[in-house]
Amino acid sequence: MKVHHLNCGTMHPPGARLVCHVLLIETANGLVLVDSGYGLADIADPKRRVGASRFYVRPVFDEEETAARQIERLGFRRDDVRHIVLTHFDVDHIGGLSDFPHAEIHLTVDEARGAVHAPSWRERVRYSSAQWAHGPKLVEHRPDGEKWRGFAAARELDAVAPGIVLIALPGHTRGHAAVAVDAGARWILHTGDSFYHHGTLDGHSRVPGSVRVMEAVVAYDGKQVRDNHARLAELYRDADPDLVLVNAHDPHLYEQARASA
Repeated sequence: MKVHHLNCGTMHPPGARLVCHVLLIETANGLVLVDSGYGLADIADPKRRVGASRFYVRPVFDEEETAARQIERLGFRRDDVRHIVLTHFDVDHIGGLSDFPHAEIHLTVDEARGAVHAPSWRERVRYSSAQWAHGPKLVEHRPDGEKWRGFAAARELDAVAPGIVLIALPGHTRGHAAVAVDAGARWILHTGDSFYHHGTLDGHSRVPGSVRVMEAVVAYDGKQVRDNHARLAELYRDADPDLVLVNAHDPHLYEQARASA
């Protein structure tokens, strides 16, 4: 499967620059997105769809950065996107869903429950129902199959495409997940918001204070987040040549992945 690395939303919280790292995967069954970044409707109406968080993360809201426009520039149609696999339901990850209204949206059962079906009061504040008011088809999964590289709960999404694996990685949100993609010579592990900055993994690069604060404030379960940091740092130090480790917001890891694609 050919994988494109897209930045679908540059953000500028105090003292930092972040991206919205989205994977676009060419499969035999059409195009698949991992996350969607900000969408066209977010740019048209950021107050209603993105809410107050925009004042802290300060998105650029550039229409040309949306997945819809980038896919069109690659010569595809929006209808070619058949599936979108989500790491979680935060506003900067699902804003583009409405640009692909016919795509099936894949997520964990726990994330669907926390965001859509039975959110707590804190989750109701966190998520933006305006971003799924178009009524997308949600396909809920329990990642409770075989282990994947030491992660206890994983499930291959055969109905999407062989070689796409949904891995339970709760902590940042109730049902947060990572997504592994078999790109042929190597695997790409998109860890979503399980960590924000590569300094969390390498142990020596400085993590901007605004990023540390944001990660701690929005964590659904801080202990799980710290446990995920430890596991991913171990994976990072192993430097397995057939594994590329990325996340949603680190521009350094995003540029590295693009350069090696």
